[in-house]
Amino acid sequence: MVKRDGKNILIEAIPAFFSKLGFLDKKRGTEAFDLAWPIIITGGLRVALRLIDFLMVGIAIGAAGVAALGFSFQFFFIGFATALALSSGTISLVSQHHGAREYKKANFVIKQSTWLAFIISIPLILITLGYADQMIALLGAEPEVVDMGAPYLRVLMLGVFFRFYSMIAARAFAGAGNTITPMYVRMIGIPFNIVLNWFLIFGIWRFPELGVLGAGIGTTITNVSLALVFFVLLVSKKYEVCFDLGGKQWDWEVVRQLFTVSFPLFAMRMARTLGRFPFLWILSQFGMGAVAAYQVGQRVELFAMEPAWGLGTATSTLVGQSLGAGEEREAERYSWETLKLSIGIMVPIGFAIAIFSEPISGLFTDEAETIALSSIFIWVNAFGVLGFAINRIMRGGLRGAGDTRWPFYGNLLGFYGWMLPISYFFGIVMDMGIEAVFLGILGSFFIPGFVNLYRFKTGKWKKVSRKIRKIGEMD
Repeated sequence: MVKRDGKNILIEAIPAFFSKLGFLDKKRGTEAFDLAWPIIITGGLRVALRLIDFLMVGIAIGAAGVAALGFSFQFFFIGFATALALSSGTISLVSQHHGAREYKKANFVIKQSTWLAFIISIPLILITLGYADQMIALLGAEPEVVDMGAPYLRVLMLGVFFRFYSMIAARAFAGAGNTITPMYVRMIGIPFNIVLNWFLIFGIWRFPELGVLGAGIGTTITNVSLALVFFVLLVSKKYEVCFDLGGKQWDWEVVRQLFTVSFPLFAMRMARTLGRFPFLWILSQFGMGAVAAYQVGQRVELFAMEPAWGLGTATSTLVGQSLGAGEEREAERYSWETLKLSIGIMVPIGFAIAIFSEPISGLFTDEAETIALSSIFIWVNAFGVLGFAINRIMRGGLRGAGDTRWPFYGNLLGFYGWMLPISYFFGIVMDMGIEAVFLGILGSFFIPGFVNLYRFKTGKWKKVSRKIRKIGEMD
């Protein structure tokens, strides 16, 4: 298992607190939190970055600018969802290879993932450059919103490969048990991104005042810079994982393993990403204020949900390394203890934020209707935090084993079987209003969580892991 020299009082204090309540196994909780906290910190900074983008654009332009960011970012999520899926395959294979001490195989997975990322990025960039205006207009955006959102989307998508590579590198480090190094890289990049966006959105100093487009340029410059830093670190060969420029560049068997693990996650992410398009169209029927309010409410509550990313990644690493070492029972224990820890951390944060929902919403706009709606969206997301925690941690455990199909099924059921039909039928067809959207959002949190929980309890993910490891041994 992952071990670190020295002690961190805070890292030990949080699991120790829940342990004293009889809620958590201290040893496993500490190991999970030790891996998770750097990802939580950097994830929180990343959420803050996007939130500050929305805040600055809201101040500079108003609700239309916030809506432009929201509409445009949904298309960037196509590349982002692909990157998440492939990097999830990367962490699964790297962690299991490290658990089995197969370090050369782990390093080649990084190279193979990078080549796949490059190939996938090219058509995404070309399509966006040619059709950004039509893509945003398709969602029901008003002309003013399209005019602001299309240039932002084009610039943002130019950096998609670099964002892709950074995610692969960060997950590769995490698969080897190193979440500190990616944290340091991102802690440098995120403040730089915030300052650069501020200069370009408002035209500070000698920079031009570019509004929404400025946010896209600043983010793309940052994505390129961080990717270069990760590249230098990996080719230096001074860390647990490395990127070897020479030697074999492609292996169809490794590609098959990556697709075996990543494709269900890709399908899940893509289904959810594409599902956001009709959902945004549904929201647009209630006005651009509703679209802006949804974006604000979702991004504010991401501060409560962000720990699930770090703890989910920690679960994948600990489960993958345990399985690689042949310790199936230990892998199962880590998943349950990390789930308890995530619930104990996330749910209180979610409701603490919701208590101050109105003054927080007022920071983004002075439009009373949008403030009221944003506040309600924050409360809806706060109630959904529990379902989100179950979903992410159980998915992390399944991902560490390479069992990624059931999270896809759960996502389909939650989004297409519940969120979209409930929001559309009751909200628009039955004319029950935006309250139906709130009900749809809650179901989209809990249904995938319960599906992943059921799959994990069956224990069938252990057989999936054995099959993947057997394929790797034959290579």
